[in-house]
Amino acid sequence: MPTAPKIALAEPPRDCPLCPRLVEYRRENASQNPDWFNGPAPSFGDPDARLLVAGLAPGRTGANRTGRPFTGDGAGVILYETLIRTGFAVGAYQARPDDSLQLVDCMITNAVRCAPPGNKPLPVEEATCRPFLTARIAALPRLRVIVTLGDVSRRNVLKALGLSGSAAPPGHGVEAVLGGYVILNSYHCSRLNTNTGRLTPAMFEAVFRRAREIIEN
Repeated sequence: MPTAPKIALAEPPRDCPLCPRLVEYRRENASQNPDWFNGPAPSFGDPDARLLVAGLAPGRTGANRTGRPFTGDGAGVILYETLIRTGFAVGAYQARPDDSLQLVDCMITNAVRCAPPGNKPLPVEEATCRPFLTARIAALPRLRVIVTLGDVSRRNVLKALGLSGSAAPPGHGVEAVLGGYVILNSYHCSRLNTNTGRLTPAMFEAVFRRAREIIEN
């Protein structure tokens, strides 16, 4: 089991002060929508997971609103439906944190934990938040596969492992063994990618089928 210090480091405090621009954005959202979560979205899933899914950052009306990664926005629909189909989740995804959805052998996190303006964190914000990602990875004792959603997530995961952001090549479905883990890339499951056909449900599911194959062998 992970130690208590690792667990503490893996999740930022509710009122994390480290990124001034993101703190100000949180305050703006809280003033307009005081009933939203409006804080660093905590990781969600199985603490003994062999699969970690790494996104980029919470969406303003998604995890920033609900407090659970990929919950309440379009990207969450395809992600959680795919996880259910591939056996990494059970229950029903109803776009709210108190639905019946549970992850199985899987955890979801983000490279940047607070929602950024325009869904685009600055490089300094990625670097500032990266120790939480490093600690989140280290706190998963059985972790074998990391699925990165989008190229920025891929680079942040590599850097969180102490590697260069170019240590593994980009591209959907590309995989590399680095830092003791299999890094498996996917295009991000954003509505932009799915609506344009850049990422199809079959392409996305194939990534998680491959993750299943790796961890079972």
